[in-house]
Amino acid sequence: MTARHAPRLTRLLEAVVAVGTGLDLRGTLQHLVDGAAELTGADRAALVMLDPGRDGLAEIRTPGPEPVAATAHRLRVPVHVRDEEFGELRLVGRPDAGPFTAEDEQLVRVLATQAGISIGNARLYETARQRERWIEGAAAVTTALLTEEGADDALTTVAERARLLADASAGVILHPTAEGGMEIVTASTPDDPGGIVGTTIAPGSPVLEQLLGGEPVFLTDSATDPRMTTRVRHRFGPSMMLPLQANGRLIGTLALPRRRGERQYTDLERRLATQFASQAALALVLADARRGRERLAVFEDRDRIARDLHDLVVQRLFATGMMLESTQRRGGAEDVRDILARAADELRSTVQEVRTAIFALQQPPAEPPTGLRDRVLRETASAAARLGFAPSTHFRGAVDTRVPEQVAGHLLTALRRALTEATARSAVSRVEVTVDATGAAADGGRDGVRLTVFDDGEPEEGAGLPADGTTATWWSPL
Repeated sequence: MTARHAPRLTRLLEAVVAVGTGLDLRGTLQHLVDGAAELTGADRAALVMLDPGRDGLAEIRTPGPEPVAATAHRLRVPVHVRDEEFGELRLVGRPDAGPFTAEDEQLVRVLATQAGISIGNARLYETARQRERWIEGAAAVTTALLTEEGADDALTTVAERARLLADASAGVILHPTAEGGMEIVTASTPDDPGGIVGTTIAPGSPVLEQLLGGEPVFLTDSATDPRMTTRVRHRFGPSMMLPLQANGRLIGTLALPRRRGERQYTDLERRLATQFASQAALALVLADARRGRERLAVFEDRDRIARDLHDLVVQRLFATGMMLESTQRRGGAEDVRDILARAADELRSTVQEVRTAIFALQQPPAEPPTGLRDRVLRETASAAARLGFAPSTHFRGAVDTRVPEQVAGHLLTALRRALTEATARSAVSRVEVTVDATGAAADGGRDGVRLTVFDDGEPEEGAGLPADGTTATWWSPL
């Protein structure tokens, strides 16, 4: 080996190592063009990809202006990835440096061969990384949709997550209209979304025909594509429009546009986004079915409340009437006063039961309970399924406004514990829950909220509890 060849082989080895160490595709290609220029002394090197849509890259160049001299010498070497021609490495030499030699070409071909292997590895890594991101994103969307309440929130979740995964400038959801077109109902964008929501695609649009047929639409430039007819099309360039379809039912369309001049979507991104849209559509259907079941459960619960209200109120009023009638047959004034006092207590309890039932029935069926009163009623309704009857629930004072959120959370925990203990006792036929926020004095006279849960069940043997029922109390300052 001559002394002249040794430095070049050393530089070749360094270039091969630089090309083969990274897993980032753009970085690997940049190392390739930089190494080729340094090995051959070329003034400029560029790698031109044959299929820019495959990796979202069209050309990688060395820094600096391209020589324009007519006498500049040029060298072209193909770059293969496995059996596929990936692109062409183009070298341009200085006019006074002489033409490229066979040795230059041989060194560049060795470097290009190594680069082909590294490009294949980088592609595999990038594919695995993108698949992992989209799979995690789809799982997160499914989880969010099955735990959130509102339909609008669900659509926003899909649009926002898809926008981030696709690196798009906007995530848009369109719904079919009664006229046969489509309308943008949700838009997620870090920029100003003004004018996007409410935009429609008129019936008869070629894009619309594809979407209604369940076919995705991929656009290289929304602003100039003649198939696009929306008034916001001039804002965007590369775009994906993906049907949200589940079980043969078209729910809507997910659109992911990028700004004009931004890179095109790769084939892999298109496939992953299409799969994401299919899974999101299924999750939307499941979420809608879940909300329907919850609404049905609320209506069924209201029917139960109505039945309980009817039975309880009628029985109490009937019993109160019987007590009042019995006063006509009693001779002693003391007995009459006692009966009237008991009748007044029963009437007060009946009024409280009616008020509690009315508050429960006023809860909107599609919304989760927000105030403490509603959350307490939700807990007692849940316990009713285990007890076989509905607990009697009473509220005193402005529990929704006086009790702060942190105290309310502790109160609900104590309520769940007391109800669980009540359901564990035998022969329970009556449970009374009272939440008193009128300023119940305790702990040195400080204002607070008191929870009382009474049940008439039989205590366990040796528990030391009274035989005529069990009362659990909890108190917290306000």
